[in-house]
Amino acid sequence: MREIVLDTETTGLEPFDGHRIVEIGAVELYNHMPTGRTWHQYINPARDMPQEAFAVHGLGEEFLRDKPLFAEIGPGFLEFIEDAPLVIHNAAFDMKFLNAELGWCNLTPLPMDRSIDTLTMARQKFPGAPASLDALCRRFGIDNTARTLHGALLDSEILAEVYLELIGGRQPDFALSAEQGATRVKSGGNSPANWRPEPRSRPLAPRLTEAERAAHEDFVAAMGEGALWAR
Repeated sequence: MREIVLDTETTGLEPFDGHRIVEIGAVELYNHMPTGRTWHQYINPARDMPQEAFAVHGLGEEFLRDKPLFAEIGPGFLEFIEDAPLVIHNAAFDMKFLNAELGWCNLTPLPMDRSIDTLTMARQKFPGAPASLDALCRRFGIDNTARTLHGALLDSEILAEVYLELIGGRQPDFALSAEQGATRVKSGGNSPANWRPEPRSRPLAPRLTEAERAAHEDFVAAMGEGALWAR
């Protein structure tokens, strides 16, 4: 089961207002484990960089000037992702930009149903709680101290950890560096195609706080005897 965890950085919020992608980062997972394969590219947007966007990712016009245009890297991007599901935080935003860029290059667009939106997953799992990438890192105890600015590859690596927590927890030996991932895939003759998860040696500690438990009990009590939990 191959999945691609993906992030983009852009010059703004709306491609049809003239904004463009300036960075794409992607991390490959196989059976919910990193393979060590990543894809990363800075892109020349062929336009100015608004100060608001620069404050988010720190990618300026001078730095991007000698980078390839999207038309030059688009085929390679599609070759890397192949037909894998795309794990994205706020998928509607990134998919909108990716399909705009692909359309301008006469390349095949990506169906929206290929995306797995971790923002939606987080909001469903923790209703009413903050669901930003930083907030989820705090919830799951994921180290994001290197994230002083948004960066597509770093954010993809962090999002991969968040995604695996959202679907049920990381394996004990989870690591995202290419060197570690590649070594782990090769060790013992294992390959991504035949890797199988093993039971945890020690169950995860409960993440539910006493305040959350009390709030749930109050919520159920307010529903009265008709609540499913009261049967």
